[in-house]
Amino acid sequence: MDAPTEPHIYKSNALIEASYRLNLQEQRIILACIAQVNRSQPITDERMYRVTAKDLATLAGSRPDSAYKELKSATETLFDRRLTVYEEPNGGRPEKMTMRWVQSVKYKEHEGCVEIRFGKDILPYLTELTRRFTRYALSDVARMSSSHAIRLYELLMQWRDTGTREIGIDWMRQRLGIEDKYPAYKDLRRYVIEPAAKQINEHSPIRVKWEARKTGRKVTHLAFSFTAPDKPPASNGKGRPALPGKACRSGDSVHGVPKALIEQRAKPGESYEDCARRLLGERVRAKQAEGEAAT
Repeated sequence: MDAPTEPHIYKSNALIEASYRLNLQEQRIILACIAQVNRSQPITDERMYRVTAKDLATLAGSRPDSAYKELKSATETLFDRRLTVYEEPNGGRPEKMTMRWVQSVKYKEHEGCVEIRFGKDILPYLTELTRRFTRYALSDVARMSSSHAIRLYELLMQWRDTGTREIGIDWMRQRLGIEDKYPAYKDLRRYVIEPAAKQINEHSPIRVKWEARKTGRKVTHLAFSFTAPDKPPASNGKGRPALPGKACRSGDSVHGVPKALIEQRAKPGESYEDCARRLLGERVRAKQAEGEAAT
C-alpha cells in the first residue's frame, strides 16, 4: 500500500502576495482547509472543509485543550477577514479586488471542529492554477507560532529556485496588513522580521539570512537568502555535488530531466521543479530495488 501523501498547500502567487492579516489560529485553519482542496477534480463553493481541534493540536504540537479554545475564538472572527489581491490567479492584467476568505463558517462545539466554505471569488486562486503558483508542505509551517513567519515563508518559497529575494519594506507592511503598526524600522525589525526569521529557521526545512539595504540613509529593502528545501544533490561534472541552493537547470531540462519527459509525466498542479525532483527520486528508488533484487 502506498504511503499517505503529505498535505501540501497550493496558492496562486497573486494570493501569496495579497494584502491581508490573519492571526495565527485563523491562519492555521485556512491552511489546513487549503491542504484538503483536491486540485485534480472540479470544485465549487458548495464544498465544506472540516478541521478539528485535535487536527490543529497534532499539526502544531500543542495541547488539545488549548486548541479547542483557539478554534472557537478563531471561528468567531474568521468570517470578517478580508484580503485584497492585485492580479488574476495565473498572472495577466492587474486586477485589484477585495474579497472574503470564507462565505460561511460553522463551529460544532460538541464535535470540537469547525467547517468553512471558501468564498467563490477565492477559489480560482486555489484551484485553477496552470502557472505562477507556489507549493509547500503544510508541515513546513505547522509548528510556527507567528503568523508573520508563515507569510514570510510563503514569500520566500515563491523564489525557492533562486534562494534569494529582495522585498521593499513598505510593500511588506502592506502585504502583511500592518501599515498602521511599527512605523519605525527598528520596531519592524524587532517585532516582525527577526522573530519571523527565527521561527523559519527553527521550524521549517530552510535556513534564512537577511540584511537591510538602504536608499540614501533610510532602510527601504530587505534582502533574504535561504537554502532551498528538497534539493537533490546534482553532479557538477567532476564527481562532486553541485552547490546547494543553486538552480540546476539547463535550457531543455530541469535537474537533468528533459522537459519533454516532465510534461508527459507531470501530475496535476506539479511545477517543472517538483516533477523533476519526483522523477529523480523514483529513478533512485528503482535502482536501489534492482540492486536489492540482484543480491
